[in-house]
Amino acid sequence: MRALLLSGLLALTLAAPARADQKDAAVFDISVRGITAATLQFGGSIRGRSYAATGVLKSSGILGMLKRIRYDASVAGSVAKGRFTPARYVEKADTGKRQSEAVMAYRKGVPQVKSYNPPRPAGQDGIDPATQGGTVDPLTALYAVLRDVPAAEACTLKLFLFDGRRRSQVVLTAPKAEGDRITCRGEYRRLEGFSPEDMAEKSRFPFILTYVPAGEGIVHVGEISMDTLYGKGRMIRR
Repeated sequence: MRALLLSGLLALTLAAPARADQKDAAVFDISVRGITAATLQFGGSIRGRSYAATGVLKSSGILGMLKRIRYDASVAGSVAKGRFTPARYVEKADTGKRQSEAVMAYRKGVPQVKSYNPPRPAGQDGIDPATQGGTVDPLTALYAVLRDVPAAEACTLKLFLFDGRRRSQVVLTAPKAEGDRITCRGEYRRLEGFSPEDMAEKSRFPFILTYVPAGEGIVHVGEISMDTLYGKGRMIRR
């Protein structure tokens, strides 16, 4: 399920100026091939030059009855000139069969992997975190996507992510007004740290994001349609 999220929506508006102090929260239902698969709950806030966010992804519906999946993450950092710079990111995942945890701290925008369990198998190549300056963690990107933004700032993006092992990119283009809605075309692309099998299976994941009015010139994400490893997926805001 984490792959489902990363393949469709990890980041959007980091290039746009952050608004003044704000607080955001929402719940999304996630489906694959029309079958309910999971729920995503997030919350975040910006106060002055600081931001913080939390996110919980867990299986639900038919998938929830067959397999327990849960992903919890939290992050805190600073925001200046429209750029989010994480300071500390913590991630815990439970697939029902396997648990994992990652902790990253940042020094001048450069990630430092404090822990990543279970460890990478011996002999497997990895990315040196010291070369990943300017990247953001998955939750920072997710918060940037899902938070409320002024309509004029929608659909602006070119963003690099690093999750402690893998580097990826999200690009958002082609804003289009459809009535009171705004749609954007985007693509998530795997870049480095993925296995040859992963790259051969699928390396590019197109998606379409739809903003809906939230009042006073502000819009928020109402729906994301995406290609996933398991078929067409959708995220719909409750």
